[in-house]
Order: sequence, then C-alpha cells, then structure tokens
Amino acid sequence: MTEQSPTVESLIGPEEPRWIVTILVLVAIVLLPWVLWLTVTLPSRHVSEHWDAAWVGFDVAEILAFALTACAAWRRAPSLQVASAAAGTLLLSDAWFDILLSTGDKRVWLAIGQAVLSEIPLAILCFWIAWDTARFWGHWQRLIARMPSRAESRAA
Repeated sequence: MTEQSPTVESLIGPEEPRWIVTILVLVAIVLLPWVLWLTVTLPSRHVSEHWDAAWVGFDVAEILAFALTACAAWRRAPSLQVASAAAGTLLLSDAWFDILLSTGDKRVWLAIGQAVLSEIPLAILCFWIAWDTARFWGHWQRLIARMPSRAESRAA
C-alpha cells in the first residue's frame, strides 16, 4: 500500500493557535479595499528607472527557487514542498507580468507562447511536487533505481 502525504490537520495539533486563521481572513478582507483603491488611483502607464534590475532580480529568484527545489528533492528534505511552491508561484507571476507588460502584438504573442509552453506547465509540475511530495519521492526513487550505480559507471 502506498503511503499518503500527511494532511494539514494531522500536522496541526489541538494546541496550535486557531487565531492565525482569523488573522489571515482579516488580512484578505482588508486587502480588498486596498486593491480597489489601487485600481482607481494607479496610472495605466509608468516609467521605471531600474526596469532591468527588477527583471534580472526576479529571474535570479526563479533560478534560486529551482535550485533549492532540485537540492531538496535530491536530499529528500522537508523543504521540498516550500521550495517547489515558491518556484511555481514565481513562474506564474513571471508569466502574468510578461504578458501584461509586453508591448506590441509580436511581444504579447511571444509572452503568451512562453507562458503556455513553458512557464505554466513548469508551475503545474512544481505545485504537484508541493502538493504530493510523498508520491513525487516515490517516482523519484524509481528513476534513481533505473540509473546505473556509481560502481557500474566507473567499471564501464
């Protein structure tokens, strides 16, 4: 029988504070008027001094998230879920901003193609890893078992 990944309920004991949920709901409610205010007040066009640094920094964050996800998967570390969720979130954010901030028909379609063919599928993979780490590790172990051992590689 395959082992299921633990549920959130099994990780939270009865002694854990439930007020955290209340705070998170309140923050979500308070953000609604903020978003409405931004919708009305922000200009639709803005020039930025450090546009290049913002995008390079964002892409470096994606690289780090992928590297941390790969490292956690290789080591079977508990941080795999967090790292892969972060990588997926960054990928979806990248796709969103690439499409929204593209200028001209050609660049918009290029951004949409990149999102559909790479960023969104990779984000789905990352979220699947985060959601079902135990099953992912099972698949990972089967892949590693198929690889030749180091001794076999050296002998060849």
